[in-house]
Amino acid sequence: MVRIRVLVVDDHRIFAESLAAALAAEPDVDVSAAGSGPAALRCLERAVAEGRRFDVLLVDADLGAAPGAVPAQREPGAGPPPPASDGIALVAGVRVAHPGVRTVVLAERDDPRRAALALQAGASGWVAKDCSLSRLLAVIRGVLREETHLPPALLTGVLRELTAARKHRTDSERLVESLTPREHEVLRCMVAGLGRKDVAARLFLSPHTVRTHMQNVLGKLGVHSTLAAVALARRAGVRPADLAGDVVERSGQLA
Repeated sequence: MVRIRVLVVDDHRIFAESLAAALAAEPDVDVSAAGSGPAALRCLERAVAEGRRFDVLLVDADLGAAPGAVPAQREPGAGPPPPASDGIALVAGVRVAHPGVRTVVLAERDDPRRAALALQAGASGWVAKDCSLSRLLAVIRGVLREETHLPPALLTGVLRELTAARKHRTDSERLVESLTPREHEVLRCMVAGLGRKDVAARLFLSPHTVRTHMQNVLGKLGVHSTLAAVALARRAGVRPADLAGDVVERSGQLA
């Protein structure tokens, strides 16, 4: 019998233990539990080291949120947040570090926007916490067949959110394409978190020249701050400058 290895990630101990116990009663399911994002990542790394990889993560959508707090909303395409900040952030971190693991988000309420963000982060499903065990098992087995699972009531809202996110990304891409090669390189440095002096040193330019390039970037992107420029760049898929390995040509070789 092929066994399915499941990791439940939820900081509500009673719920996590109850769900783990219910799943463990299934003859083909091995289940473990973790109470936080960092603990889940440690479990995944330990499993890899021991040659017993997990197949599916069941992740609380509000992992790490204070009781009664409204989960933070991130703009679609803004890039993954740190992997331990909340459930959707953990999904993004797992996608990068453990691409073979399928993730399913467990939510207390229907939320098309957050469900869309979860799919963009790499989740294979969004399931209500109060769904039946048979439904949850069907989702677990389905995502292992490369299926994506959403509650029918969320489909229209999620499609609307994904369509809007794609349009926003397309608009951002068009603005980024208006930059010169040098301005684009400056923008990549901004996305990497470099300040004006560091950009100047990296690109062999004077701080004054970098300041001019940055002003041009903000103007062409139609934003008024570095933070807004970086957010737009991330939506457009601009990669940060590779501070370890990029070879940057000297001033004058890029227009």
